[in-house]
Amino acid sequence: MKGRWFAAVAALAISLSMTAGGEDVLAGDKHRDVVIVSHRGASGHAPEHTLVSYELGTKMHGDYIEIDLQMTKDGHLIAMHDMRVDRTTNGTGLVKEATLSEIKKLDGGSWFNGKYPQFAKPEYAGLKVPTLEEVFQKFGKNRSYYIETKSPNVYPGMENELLRLVNHYQINKNKLLVQSFSSDSLKTMHDLDPSIKLVQLLSYRSNAVISQAEIEEVKTYATGLGANQAYLNEEYVKQVTASGLELHVYTVNDKARMQQLIDWGVTGMFTNFPDLLHKVMKEI
Repeated sequence: MKGRWFAAVAALAISLSMTAGGEDVLAGDKHRDVVIVSHRGASGHAPEHTLVSYELGTKMHGDYIEIDLQMTKDGHLIAMHDMRVDRTTNGTGLVKEATLSEIKKLDGGSWFNGKYPQFAKPEYAGLKVPTLEEVFQKFGKNRSYYIETKSPNVYPGMENELLRLVNHYQINKNKLLVQSFSSDSLKTMHDLDPSIKLVQLLSYRSNAVISQAEIEEVKTYATGLGANQAYLNEEYVKQVTASGLELHVYTVNDKARMQQLIDWGVTGMFTNFPDLLHKVMKEI
């Protein structure tokens, strides 16, 4: 009799736990699914789009290395956010008007020490702008890469060169995402290799709204949306994720906002501080 009583109590406790905590269990699963994208590497701690920044991002639990692409005058893909070299190097001018040799002469790290003295390190001075090829060589074929075709209309053939390097270095396409604000660029990638997962970037200037027709159009070539987080709302997040699309938001560096977006159900976040997002997810 006593044994059956204990068994009944134990069963009731398990049942209550599952009922009361069911949402927490599901929430826990949801939180574990949020991917951490090291925005330009761990760019809050080190000069953006340098091998040092990328490596630091992986050490800080970033799931993806994010790489913005520009193309030199002689056809090399380099890691740089801007079309001009002015902001993040000691040089000046457009990337498309410089050869790779000229790009390699630039100092891509000293600017960071001047702008962010609290994170400055002597070894950042003189860091070089890496090519995409050098990134692949350093981190290997099984690293997770999140690559953006920047201003593809300025660089004809960018998509072909990207795919050539991906194939040459046997990059694991299951761990590769290609994103762009240009739907034409993404559709070109899709035509070149339908197996590559694509993310359509969107930029909102006011309260984010998307129609179901727009979502269905994106789903014809992409597996996800990337949106600037400032104007997002919970309804938008749920609409996109319920459709089956991933939703990766950029760029989130505030702890409270990270927590809110995770609660809303985003599936990925870009951050300059992957260590902070990792900590937030652990706390949840």
